[in-house]
Amino acid sequence: MTEAAFEPRIVAFLCNWCTYTGADLAGTSRLQYPPNVRIIRMMCSGAVDPVYVIKALTDGADGVLIGGCHPGDCHYQDGNYKARRRTAVLKEVLGSAGFDPERVWLRWISASEGKLFAGTISEMTEAMRQLGPTPMRAAWSV
Repeated sequence: MTEAAFEPRIVAFLCNWCTYTGADLAGTSRLQYPPNVRIIRMMCSGAVDPVYVIKALTDGADGVLIGGCHPGDCHYQDGNYKARRRTAVLKEVLGSAGFDPERVWLRWISASEGKLFAGTISEMTEAMRQLGPTPMRAAWSV
C-alpha cells in the first residue's frame, strides 16, 4: 500500500448523551467530515473498557477516539472522570507495549457541538495519516 493510498481507520466510542448526539447534529446539519470513522455508541465514556480500545488497535484500527461529556456534565455523575483516568493509564500501558499512545484520543464534545465533532474527526484523520498505518494492519494482512 502506498502512502498516497493510505486512509486511516478510526474507531470512535461515543457517549450516548453528548458526543454521539453531537455526531448526530453534525450529520443533520450536513457538516462534512472524513468517512474514516466507525462509531460505537456507549451509554457513557466511563463505560469504555480499556480492553475495547486495545481490541480495536490490535484488530487494525489506526486510531481510537473516546468521546464524552464535558467534565462536570456527565449524566452518570463522574463517568467522564473515570474515562479520563482510564485513558491516561491506558496510554502509558500502550506506550510500554510498543503502540504509539497518540493513536488514542479523548475529547469532550457536547450535544450542541456538531461542528466540533466534525472538526475533531477531520483533525484526527489527518493526524493518523501523518502517523501512517498501524503496524498491526500488516500483521493481519498476511
